[in-house]
Amino acid sequence: MTNASLYHYNDAMQALIARFKYRGDYALADIFAQDIRTAAQKAACDLVCAVPLAPSRLAERRFNQSEALIERAGLTGMPLLARKESDKQSKKSRKERVGSRQTFYPIGDAAGKSVLLIDDIYTTGATIRLAADALEEAGAHSVKSITVARSGS
Repeated sequence: MTNASLYHYNDAMQALIARFKYRGDYALADIFAQDIRTAAQKAACDLVCAVPLAPSRLAERRFNQSEALIERAGLTGMPLLARKESDKQSKKSRKERVGSRQTFYPIGDAAGKSVLLIDDIYTTGATIRLAADALEEAGAHSVKSITVARSGS
């Protein structure tokens, strides 16, 4: 599993992503669209998949930021995973994130395919690893990921 992050998660990026993700400024996905599209072309995977939100988080935000990134980049995302209810990753310590148990389960067919996961932030990598594990257990040949930003922590 490899991840490519487009930007460093600094104070300015934190404010921008918070506005996009938590305040519903969906149009901010346009800022990242070209870079995501270029990185996705380089990754050359069969399928593109958003990292899903838990149902309660989706109801709270009213959109999935990963799906918005895929849509605005002009990519075709496939619903391959679903997410169980769990505590917010942003409220967990590094140790708690790394020790997280499986919260994703497959809902689509990725058997024998290479899959590209798209998400907003890579902090410890726990979310991406858990999603990739679920896809691989369901038969995905390989999994790569692109995140908008990567935290130094």
